[in-house]
Amino acid sequence: MNVVIRKAETRDVPQMLALVKELAIFERAPDEVTVTEQHMHDAGFGKDPVWVGWVAEVDGAILGMAVCYERYSTWKGRRLYLEDIIVTGSARGQRIGEKLFRQCAAYAVEMNYSGMLWQVLDWNVDAIRFYDRFAAHYSREWVNGSLEADELVALL
Repeated sequence: MNVVIRKAETRDVPQMLALVKELAIFERAPDEVTVTEQHMHDAGFGKDPVWVGWVAEVDGAILGMAVCYERYSTWKGRRLYLEDIIVTGSARGQRIGEKLFRQCAAYAVEMNYSGMLWQVLDWNVDAIRFYDRFAAHYSREWVNGSLEADELVALL
């Protein structure tokens, strides 16, 4: 299988969103994906893009993707945040995720970021095993917090 890793383009957004929805099903949260193609397109390719991404393509079909963005740490400076690496279920185990991960790492080095970070669900043993291959570090101390848009509005 000849896997080509290339920078995501506007034409890839529909297939990328389909991968996001596939991931949401896998992560037991199919109703949590509320982003639209238009929003994803604007956020990646609009006037002020916030994410950069790559796709894994085989014979014109997108089988995987990685999406990252810059994060700033007051302790470490500029860092790359890996939002998602997704490989479609039928293509897993063929090192596509590894190629995407290495592309993100190369980008972090190219941009002179102080590191790369991501989150992984504690029950996703396959993903943890994947990151373990790269000698990843895990924090057991930090708890993720969030507020949704309607909750933010309620604070005003």
